[in-house]
Amino acid sequence: MAKRSKPEEIIETDRLEGQLHPRENFALVGQDAGLSRASRAIRAGRVPSAWLITGPPGIGKATLAYRIARYLLRYGASDGGPEDLAVAPNDPVAMQVTAGAHPGLLVLKRGLNQSGKLMTVLGVEEVRKLAGFFGMTSGAGGWRVAIIDTADDMNDAAANALLKALEEPPARAMLMLLANAPGRLLPTIRSRCQRLDLRPLSEAELSRELESRAPDLERNERATLARLAGGSLGAALSLVGEDGIALAEEADRLVERASSPDVAATLALAEKLARMTDGVDRFGAFLLQVLADRIHARALSGASGLDRWTALLERLKGNFIRSDALHLEPRQTILSASRAIASTARGRSL
Repeated sequence: MAKRSKPEEIIETDRLEGQLHPRENFALVGQDAGLSRASRAIRAGRVPSAWLITGPPGIGKATLAYRIARYLLRYGASDGGPEDLAVAPNDPVAMQVTAGAHPGLLVLKRGLNQSGKLMTVLGVEEVRKLAGFFGMTSGAGGWRVAIIDTADDMNDAAANALLKALEEPPARAMLMLLANAPGRLLPTIRSRCQRLDLRPLSEAELSRELESRAPDLERNERATLARLAGGSLGAALSLVGEDGIALAEEADRLVERASSPDVAATLALAEKLARMTDGVDRFGAFLLQVLADRIHARALSGASGLDRWTALLERLKGNFIRSDALHLEPRQTILSASRAIASTARGRSL
């Protein structure tokens, strides 16, 4: 396979401090059903040209995508490897993937802007790299694998560029789209992908993982993290450390008391976040997760009238993104979020 002229610098904005990056992680937790489905297709030689891997943030979408990539780059779409698609960490292919240096793997995700902040969208320039990558001549039996993490970060121009890549898929090529909110993707994109839905982890699964990955935590702290994480191992691990649990509990309380907000407590929270490094960003992530989990639970119970809460969730996502991009005053961002939640709660509790 032709090599790319120069490896691109790896920007790991998605690495959790003290934890393995999904590229380095060979352990997939709680996603046996998704892994089994992928394994059957790959080992039978019926691999689709594109997979849409969906689920909430932090439940293993990227870990599964890298596992699939390692197998395809090592064994191709064949039954030459094990059923669980495992490739040994010391295998040359696995070592290249771990180092971010395999010429047959392209990963597209949001990078940093000139001020060193994470870009708010995945732009068309990134997605256009697919054409050159898939146009490379592969070696005998070689595969090319591309991962878009996450596809729901794309702007309109990037989505249209992706659609062109999906319309004419090359041979021995796999495109994996990771999506936290697949409904935000164009229907024409979704229709060209085979969907692979991953499920939130149970509190018991989260607690077991936290016991091995964060052994210094007390049992009651693990239980609290497992409850607040909404089935996301990534969210649970992001809570480990200074102020993480406290911020998540504050987000939980803000939604819990939505219909009768405690203004003084919200003002104190806003002041606290303003003094913290990335406090608003971290709190915003927890608040959005709490809202999403409650909406999901209510939907599963058959509740009606959730449209206003879904609209609120999307509006708050945009507000926190703008707050970060435009360096808006932290206190105003939190107070505005609290007022929006209270206003929505007056119509129907969550």
